[in-house]
Amino acid sequence: MKLFMGTDAVAVDVAAPVLLDREYLDRTTLEQQFENLLEVYGPALTRLAASYTNTVSDRDDLLQEIALAIWQGLPRFRGESSERTFLYRIAHNRAITFLSRARGQSHELIDDEIEVHDPAPGPESSLSERQRSNDLRQAVHRLPVAYRQVITLTLEGLGYREISEVLGISEANVGARLNRARQQLKDVLEKRR
Repeated sequence: MKLFMGTDAVAVDVAAPVLLDREYLDRTTLEQQFENLLEVYGPALTRLAASYTNTVSDRDDLLQEIALAIWQGLPRFRGESSERTFLYRIAHNRAITFLSRARGQSHELIDDEIEVHDPAPGPESSLSERQRSNDLRQAVHRLPVAYRQVITLTLEGLGYREISEVLGISEANVGARLNRARQQLKDVLEKRR
């Protein structure tokens, strides 16, 4: 667009600042949305990452990959599913990729490296709860990945429909995997007693 002032014509592109402002606002909105999602779902994504890894450093690496993938995917989020389903789908895909890369590497389970937060007040109850959480975590880690996925997502409060969307399987398959996973967990935990 040209603006004319007096006798000298000065070409000024007034559309450019509008586009820059819109891009700035879009980016600012995107950053706020990203920060809000990580604030709300960060602890759950951390637990999910921990369910796929054996060490704190691997968990943190996977969590970083998940956060980057969320950032990259957020502009394409069209609201066709819930934000939670969208985030878990990204986290699931990143975790599978992470596992496939790490498949050739051997990781020993180091019990002291993975912390399970326990808000219980007393030291005895804290120790007992930590031991139960550790036993459950170790039992879940022994499950095949397909069963570990449904158990982890169930523990995060997702329903069959959401889990089926995240994993790309039918709700009936979610139910079957969940039943098998529960049975295997029960067997593993009973053997430990």
